[in-house]
Amino acid sequence: MHTLDLLALLLCLSAGFSILNHHTLRMPVTIGVLVFSLLASLLVMVLNPLFPAYDLQAFPRRVLGAVNLPDALLNGALSFLLFAGAMQVDLGQLQKHLLSVTALSVAGTILAVGFMAGATWGGLSLAGHPVPFIWCVVLGAILAPTDPVSVVGMLKRLGLPAPLQAIFAGESLFNDGVGVVISGVAIGLATGQSPTITLPDLLVRFCHEAIGGGLLGLATGWAALFVLQGQRDPHIDLLTSLALATGTFSLASQFGMSGAIAVVVAGLCLGTRYSRAILHTEARTNLDTTWTVIDEVLNVFLFLLIGLELLDITPRLFTFVLTLAVIPLSIAVRAASVLVSTLPVHLRQWDRGRVPALLTWGGLRGGISVSLALGLPAGDMRDLLLPVCYGVVVFTIIVQGLTMERVARALYPNAPG
Repeated sequence: MHTLDLLALLLCLSAGFSILNHHTLRMPVTIGVLVFSLLASLLVMVLNPLFPAYDLQAFPRRVLGAVNLPDALLNGALSFLLFAGAMQVDLGQLQKHLLSVTALSVAGTILAVGFMAGATWGGLSLAGHPVPFIWCVVLGAILAPTDPVSVVGMLKRLGLPAPLQAIFAGESLFNDGVGVVISGVAIGLATGQSPTITLPDLLVRFCHEAIGGGLLGLATGWAALFVLQGQRDPHIDLLTSLALATGTFSLASQFGMSGAIAVVVAGLCLGTRYSRAILHTEARTNLDTTWTVIDEVLNVFLFLLIGLELLDITPRLFTFVLTLAVIPLSIAVRAASVLVSTLPVHLRQWDRGRVPALLTWGGLRGGISVSLALGLPAGDMRDLLLPVCYGVVVFTIIVQGLTMERVARALYPNAPG
């Protein structure tokens, strides 16, 4: 399938499901596209046995193979999605609450991996289905990164406190990179591709990927601002921002650093006061509008593909039961990691528990988790972990995503909106 044919097919499906959602369910576009994509996948799976002469799943699977979601997202679309999200962050509020964001995105992610690994390892052992502990760590690493960027826009519309919006956005942007780093190490150890890693080696690798990526993003971001200084062509502004997002991500990957963290820091550079001073109002408006469109289109594509990836899962009774058990466990793990990681940070400012509650329910999992799960090597562990991760992602997006506004209004009834 040619690239243009593939793009045309994805655009037609996205547009069609969006229109159906608008006239029927009236959900947020991304969630509506996901629901109709899931329904289409289920319909194909149900009808396939009724027509033994035809393999109805062959064409969708060929499309999914051509897209290759793990590679397309982790080595492609992620740079645009994170860059667009970083440009929307209130940098002033992020700086004020940097300690909280760091605690959530680094300590909170590590704690979430540990809590999930320990709970699933113990639970499966008690149930008589023991799984090596390192694979439980892999499960924890896949489900640790949250994806609440899509919720941030709704939080703004509700008029919730600016510090809360900054913490939400900052954590969602940075913990993606941290989660990918931990997942890579865990999968390497689980598959035997990496030798045994000592704690000092792990710290050095983490610093190289995370801190090195942040410094690289800072350097490329300020280099782009230096280039943009003094010129008034909006087309150059846009081209430079596109080059900044893709170039930073590619450079980080070449140097063995976290492309996710690098591109977030580079995007944050365009939110500085200096950036707003050198870009006149019209140019800044055009730039923000363009990146908003890019973000929305890629998110729709991503949710469409997440729904279609259901065809890549082989249903089994045990994995279904395990998924039902892990879904509430993932919420409990999220709550515990938020509380423990932020306990030493501004303890008296957590607004009578409303902030941790909102952060817990807003801890949606998304494309990062699905891509990491799909990227697992073929075998029994992939067959076990992929449906579980998929079920958690779909539940958080549909159930928590659709109820997030109601929860936010209950916790902050006086917020305008």
